[in-house]
Amino acid sequence: MIKKTKNMAVWNWMIVKRAIGDSFIKLNPRAMMKNPVMFVVEVGSVLTTLQMIYGIVRPVPGVTNLKFELQITLWLWFTVLFANFAEAMAEGRGKAQADNLRKTRTETTANKLLSDGKIQVITAPQLRKEDVVVVSAGEFIPGDGDVIKGVASVDESAITGESAPVIREAGGDRSAVTGGTRVLSDQIQVRISSNPGETFLDRMIALVEGASRQKTPNEIALNILLAGLTIIFLLAVVTLQPFAIYSGAPQTIFVLVSLLVCLIPTTIGGLLSAIGIAGMDRLIQHNVLAMSGRAVEAAGDVNTLLLDKTGTITLGNRQATAFFPLPGVAESELAEAAQLSSLADETPEGRSIVVLAKEKYGLRGRELASHEATFVPFTAQTRMSGVDLDGREIRKGAADAIEKYLAQFSARTPPDLTAIVERISREGGTPLVVAEDRVALGVIQLKDIVKGGMVERFNQLRQMGIKTIMITGDNPLTAATIAREAGVDDFLAQATPEEKMRLIKGEQAGGKLVAMTGDGTNDAPALAQADVGVAMNTGTQAAKEAGNMVDLDSNPTKLIEIVEIGKQLLMTRGALTTFSIANDVAKYFAIIPAMFAMLYAVNGGANGPLSALNIMGLRTPQSAILSAVIFNALIIITLIPLALKGVKYRPMSAASLLRRNLFIYGFGGLVAPFIGIKIIDVIIHAIGLA
Repeated sequence: MIKKTKNMAVWNWMIVKRAIGDSFIKLNPRAMMKNPVMFVVEVGSVLTTLQMIYGIVRPVPGVTNLKFELQITLWLWFTVLFANFAEAMAEGRGKAQADNLRKTRTETTANKLLSDGKIQVITAPQLRKEDVVVVSAGEFIPGDGDVIKGVASVDESAITGESAPVIREAGGDRSAVTGGTRVLSDQIQVRISSNPGETFLDRMIALVEGASRQKTPNEIALNILLAGLTIIFLLAVVTLQPFAIYSGAPQTIFVLVSLLVCLIPTTIGGLLSAIGIAGMDRLIQHNVLAMSGRAVEAAGDVNTLLLDKTGTITLGNRQATAFFPLPGVAESELAEAAQLSSLADETPEGRSIVVLAKEKYGLRGRELASHEATFVPFTAQTRMSGVDLDGREIRKGAADAIEKYLAQFSARTPPDLTAIVERISREGGTPLVVAEDRVALGVIQLKDIVKGGMVERFNQLRQMGIKTIMITGDNPLTAATIAREAGVDDFLAQATPEEKMRLIKGEQAGGKLVAMTGDGTNDAPALAQADVGVAMNTGTQAAKEAGNMVDLDSNPTKLIEIVEIGKQLLMTRGALTTFSIANDVAKYFAIIPAMFAMLYAVNGGANGPLSALNIMGLRTPQSAILSAVIFNALIIITLIPLALKGVKYRPMSAASLLRRNLFIYGFGGLVAPFIGIKIIDVIIHAIGLA
């Protein structure tokens, strides 16, 4: 879906063509009022247009100059259109991506499973939440949902752009499937989790085309500041006319509007929306969907990152590798109990226990329909599962969970059990204790593997000033081993959803912004509490709905790119704001002397006091005003590529960043207008426009 294709080019003709049309549509005053600065420019453009028409109908000799007035009016409209074009270009890239997504949403059929076991063939839009559908090899999954039975290979390239198939299976954190993806092998039953129009694909389309973008707090604050500056300069220009009349040099509406447009921060005002939209677009190009601009902005200020271990730092598919029975217990006895407790466990770990028992001891899965079997499902709170079978009570779970379970019946935990658990943990494995009839039998060893490149990625985060904390349900020894191998700064072991929430709230209480990545249902509360919650696309529907970002590649280290893009957004906005304000200073030296040049031409000519301010040596008052207005419009269109691509991120302190911005964008914004306005002044005289 969000592959970097030719459609992503900044100046792609199809995007430019659509943006040009959208620029005129955005002239609607209701749309323009959302941007106070450019709304004032539009009102000024309307006033000069009306005055120009009046001048054509009733020209005033010696005052009306249609050539000058037409040029001023046109360039004022160009200023508004260029600002709209910048925003439309940013939106247009998202709309092009949305068009690609819509191509994946077809009128597929769904095999709805009825309560009597029969199949009813209906269209996908007829499905409702909680419906169960059967999807076989070669068929498209008709809607978002969770696999409740079976395992299958699924092609998600329509959503993620990744051609490699993924495994989706019942149970665990890899059960979520997305509408529009295709099953490649086997057959699965899917419980639909959303109604038509509320699917993940629908939300993706709305997000990438900017339909659901909201302004961030900093963007709102900057808009208020720009509106305040606009009001101040509006009052200054309005009150300037009485002084001009008193001094004998009354100004036309064209000069006054030109002065106002050049005084107010039109550069950042015209590019502000484009910067925010482009920030979300850059995330989309990295296969990350941000549910709000607030999340992108918050990512730039993240201090602490929480990562779920299983499936995030590690590959997640822990495999059973050995059985360690306690003294007096046969290994085959432990293996049989472990297998029985895992027969209803659809997780990869549970299935690996069944397979290991079968391979080592020839124990085959058995049919339990004729037995009185009651399975106890795993929960994040109890952290154990098991089965009650023919009077046998078998439990399997984390060491501390089984210890608490045995303590309820005053059963003692054998010292040998603790020694086995600690040894497995020190070696980086995960111990699962098995107990039967409230007596510990031994330990199952599970092995997990840290994903490649994690150490280097965490070092990068550390250099960016971000603290990494691994959270896991494993015991402290196992957690310490994995944390050391992965290179995280800290870890939280035996973490329940409540403890994850407590950790996040504690960090936030200390004034820190927290980011969290996760993929499981038990991660959902923490993802919702975090300032930036990045859910893995391979995770559950609950996790994706709780987070404010979804990583379509399911790469937890993607947070590095997310943080960089967030910082880049803040840096770009700050840099262009600095440039815009500095830019205005130079334009004063073009407009102010020009406004009163005629007055001092009468009372002393070139030696008048204000003539000293004409340091650019502009030819005439009209060419000075026209050159400033033209430059004011052209600088917006010139900076569109920078607004869309963003200022290049470089790790540095806030003080260093401020110095860099002042030198490059402050000094550059001050110098550029002097050069640009002078060049335009020379050109318009050379071609006879003034």
